[in-house]
Amino acid sequence: MKMIHLATEQPHEWIWTESFIQALRALGELTIVPDAGQLSPSEIAHALRASDVALFCWGTVPMPEEMAADPGKLQYVCHITGTLRDCIPLSVIDAGMLVSNWGDAPAHGLAEGVMALLFAVMKDLHRFMLRQRGMGKLAGSEVVMGSLEEAAVGIYGLGVVGRAFVEMLRPFKPVIRVYDPYVTEMPAGCLRVETLEELFSQSRIVVIHAGLTETTYKSVNAAMLARMPDHGILINTARGAIVDHDALANEVCAGRLRAGLDVTDPEPLPTDHPLAQSPGCLFTPHCIAGSWPGDTVQQGKIHQICLDNLRRFQLGEPVRFKMDRQRYLLST
Repeated sequence: MKMIHLATEQPHEWIWTESFIQALRALGELTIVPDAGQLSPSEIAHALRASDVALFCWGTVPMPEEMAADPGKLQYVCHITGTLRDCIPLSVIDAGMLVSNWGDAPAHGLAEGVMALLFAVMKDLHRFMLRQRGMGKLAGSEVVMGSLEEAAVGIYGLGVVGRAFVEMLRPFKPVIRVYDPYVTEMPAGCLRVETLEELFSQSRIVVIHAGLTETTYKSVNAAMLARMPDHGILINTARGAIVDHDALANEVCAGRLRAGLDVTDPEPLPTDHPLAQSPGCLFTPHCIAGSWPGDTVQQGKIHQICLDNLRRFQLGEPVRFKMDRQRYLLST
C-alpha cells in the first residue's frame, strides 16, 4: 500500500509525530512531501495518482478537481482531521472516491469546552473577574447568574459533538430541546422541535452545534435572538458565520442577552467590534477543545481512527466515518 501526504509547507507537527509515522510505515510505503504548496495542480495530481492512499489533514495542499475524472491508482483519501471542504472537492466524492475523516475523535473535548463556556457565562464569571481586577463598576454590569436545573436548553444541531454535549448536560437536569431536521431519532430525554423559531422561543439557553451551510448561514439573526427571554444565553463553538454578529451585539450590548463564543465571523473578531468590548460576551480563540500540555489522549484518538481505517481498507472492510455527499455538505 503506497501512501502519500502533500504538506503545503512543513507537515503539521502535532499530527506527524514519530510514533505515528512509524505506525504508518508498518502498514506500507509512506511518502511525505514538504513544501508541496509550490507544486502546480498537475504536479499534485500526478503525485496523488501514483499512490493508493492520500493522507490529508491540517496544512495539506488542496486536491485538484481533475482527480474526480482521473484518480489514477488512488483509491482512498484518509483525512486524519476534520474539515474537508478546503482541500477535497465535492466532485471527488460524487465520483465515488472512498473518503473518511476523524469522525467523533474531537467530540468529547469540544463538548467539555461547550460546558466550560456555558457555566462561565451562566455564572457571570467574566464580570466578577473584571470587578476583582479593580476595573470598577461597568455600565450595565449587574451580575446575573442562573442554574441548569430545569432550565430550558435548546440545541441547534445534533451531530457527534451535540450528542456528546447532551450526555454531559443531562445530569444537570435541564429541559433539553433539539432542532435538527436531519436527525430521525432523538437521544433519551430530548424533545424535538420542528422549527428554529420554536427552538429560540422556548429556550433560555441556546447552544449551536450545527455545520455551516447555505441554510444555516446567519440563521441566528435578529428575529431569532428577539425570541429569547431576557438574560438568555447563546453559546457557539460551531462556526461563526451561523450567527449574525451585529444582531447579537445589539442584544448583548443592551444587556438583554449574554454570549459565549469560541468562533466568530470574521475570525478573529476586530477588537473594536461592539461584542469584543462588551462584558456580556466571553470569547475564546477557536481553541475550546484544547487538552493538557503534552496530553496525547486526543492526539491518540485521531491517530487510532486513521490507522484503524487504513487497516480496514487493506482488508477490504468498511471504513469508519465514510464521507458521502450529505455528510460532506453538513460538515464544516
